[in-house]
Amino acid sequence: MSEERNGPRWGRWIAVGLVVAVGWGMIHGGDHPGTPSASASGPSTSSSPAASGPSSAPAPTRLRDYDPADYAKPVREYAAQAGVNPQLVMAILYNESYKPHDPDLERAWQRGKPDASFGIANMHRAAFDDTKKGRDFASRRWEELPDDRDLAVQAESWHLRDLADQLPAKPSGPYTRDELLALGYNTGSSNMLAFARGAKPGPQAQSYLDRLHDNWQKSADAVK
Repeated sequence: MSEERNGPRWGRWIAVGLVVAVGWGMIHGGDHPGTPSASASGPSTSSSPAASGPSSAPAPTRLRDYDPADYAKPVREYAAQAGVNPQLVMAILYNESYKPHDPDLERAWQRGKPDASFGIANMHRAAFDDTKKGRDFASRRWEELPDDRDLAVQAESWHLRDLADQLPAKPSGPYTRDELLALGYNTGSSNMLAFARGAKPGPQAQSYLDRLHDNWQKSADAVK
């Protein structure tokens, strides 16, 4: 979802990484946050209210190891539950992989930027809280997203379902429904509806759409 893309985002992540690396080294005897560690937290479903659906995806790992394709199984299953295109769900994960999805880094970043997004699908708190209402994961918390990647995929899939329910049956603009849903995920439902009526995306939204196109084929390969 849209947030830290403007400005030198990687420079800011590197700065956060240095802070976390120092703290990690003090606590864990020098382990680098970019390498797997025995103390890395896995999915939180065992200590949280049970979430429905698959729990067989790999546990969260450190920076170098995240590949959205590793989560093809939960993508397929949650997309089917929500009635959305699994290729779209996967393509959005690729779009949102621009920042390091490491639990420690995400929390360090969020402490300085409380409105930051969490999890591999980069979901904001308000979007997560709206999406979970009446769903099988209604008892889960937004703060769990960095540690539970299945939950992040589940929430993304149902958020796309909610966006799809708002689209007109026959949008008048030039975009496909999947393109509109991706734009809605990035810019919000109001902008999505404007695009459905033919409004032209701004530079940031167009960049998101361009990356979706770039990631589209490998997303199909990942979920087939």
